[in-house]
Amino acid sequence: MNIKLLLAFLLLPVCVRAQERVTVRGRIVNEKGDPVEYVQVGVPKRQIGTISTVDGHFEIAIPPDTLEFFHVSYKSAFYPVTGAAEDVLVVLHEQELPPAVSIGGNTKEKYLVRPGVKINERIGGADFYRPGGGGKGAELGCIAKVRKPFLIKDIHFTILDNHIPGCVASVNVYRIEGDSETFINILHKPIYFNIIESDSRQEYRIQPEETILLEPGKYFVALQVVATDDEAVRRIMELPESERPPRALHMSTALYFKSSYERYSAMGKMVKIPVNIGVGVKGLEYQ
Repeated sequence: MNIKLLLAFLLLPVCVRAQERVTVRGRIVNEKGDPVEYVQVGVPKRQIGTISTVDGHFEIAIPPDTLEFFHVSYKSAFYPVTGAAEDVLVVLHEQELPPAVSIGGNTKEKYLVRPGVKINERIGGADFYRPGGGGKGAELGCIAKVRKPFLIKDIHFTILDNHIPGCVASVNVYRIEGDSETFINILHKPIYFNIIESDSRQEYRIQPEETILLEPGKYFVALQVVATDDEAVRRIMELPESERPPRALHMSTALYFKSSYERYSAMGKMVKIPVNIGVGVKGLEYQ
C-alpha cells in the first residue's frame, strides 16, 4: 500500500475523534454576579453558535476549541474547551461606551430604507426558524447606505405569521466595514421585543430609546430570534410530524426585491442574499 495512503488511514481515527463534539453547559454573569441575558455563544470559524437564556444559562456542543461570548453591552469573553464541562461560570465585563454624539444643524425627516418591491406572498416568505436545527440566532434584515449623518427614530416591519412559542427577538444595527465586509454592532444596548403567536399579519414599530446616529457608510439593520419557550418547543418536536400543526415552529415575513444578508445561528457567517424582509427605517437626516 502507498505510504501516504497508509498514513491517511492510520490518522483517520485521530481526525474523527478530534472533530467529535463535547457538551459545555454554564452560566453567564456580569461583575456583580447578575445573569446576562441573550449572550451569543459559539465558535465563529466553525459556524457554530447559540444564544443564552434570559437568566444567562447556555448549553452548546462543539469540537474542542475556544468558545466566544458576545453581548452588545459587554466586552467579549473566551473559554477554552478541552472536553465536556458542567457549571462553567463566565463573567462579562461592561464596555466603556462613548457618550452619545449629537450634531448641530438642520435636519430633514426621511426614510433611510423603504421595503422595496414586494414578492408575491403565495411564493413564500422568509422563515426564521428551522425545526430540529435550532432557531435561536436566526437573523435577517436589510442594507442601508448612509450618505449624510442619520438619526434613527423608527424601525418597522411586518410579521406574516408566528407559531414559535415564547418568541423574543432583537433589532441589531451593524456597520459593514472593508472589502471583507466585517460586521460591527454599533448599539450600546440591545433592543428586545416579543413577537406574539398569531396566524394573522402583525405590524411592529420599534422606536429606540438609545440615540442611534449613523455616520456615512454601509449598514445592516437586522431582526434576530434570541429566545423561545424551550419547553413548549420540545413538546412540539416530540410529536410525530403527521400530528404537528402545519406551521408549527415557523415565523415568516414577506420578501422584497432588495439585496440583504442572513445567518441561521449566532456566531455564524453573514451570507449575502438577493432579497430582504422589508424592514423600513425612518428618522432625521442632517443637512
